[in-house]
Amino acid sequence: MQILTNKPLNRNFVEDRIRAYRFDIENYIDRDRRFLTALKPLPVELNAPEIVKEMSANARKANVGPMATVAGAIAEFLGRDLLKEGYREVIVENGGDIFLKITKVRAVGIYAGRSRLLSKLCLRVRPKDTPLGICTSSGTIGHSLSFGSADSVVILSKSVSLADAVATATGNLINSRKDLQRALDFARSIKGILGAVIIFRNNLATWGRIEFVEKI
Repeated sequence: MQILTNKPLNRNFVEDRIRAYRFDIENYIDRDRRFLTALKPLPVELNAPEIVKEMSANARKANVGPMATVAGAIAEFLGRDLLKEGYREVIVENGGDIFLKITKVRAVGIYAGRSRLLSKLCLRVRPKDTPLGICTSSGTIGHSLSFGSADSVVILSKSVSLADAVATATGNLINSRKDLQRALDFARSIKGILGAVIIFRNNLATWGRIEFVEKI
């Protein structure tokens, strides 16, 4: 995890909050092991921790298992905690899933995997559009489970955990160039999704509030 803020970071606060969220999730898994392994939405108990409820609700919207949202959920909950502590600019990156609240324009790089033609693409993010979640899923890079073979699926949403879930679900749909439009249509059909970028080899498909800038 990487955290950037506009003033020195209170590491003890950050570590305490991360431990608390990990405890909430792991303790719930001890109560219901299905939460760890389910590949489809799973209802949770009424008294489940807030982060667990958020994961479950957004997984249901994308029709994936709740752990497909875990990195985005932790980034979002921690990012909002830091804003409450008085930080004006907060960037939390957790394994390709990002929470941003910024005060100046930022460029967010996209790792395009096999695509050399698209390797210099960055997203331009403006302060007025934040807080914002930007989440990435890949079927060719990293260790996360994917049933597709897209090099990169990037989803934008105000909810980081929803963006995480939809990135996974969208990526699962892509195994050939012919799948790009169907996958893009799926992402745009989900309420709360603001934009999508799909890279499959040297093919690029986009929808929504997407503005590119080239990496120098």
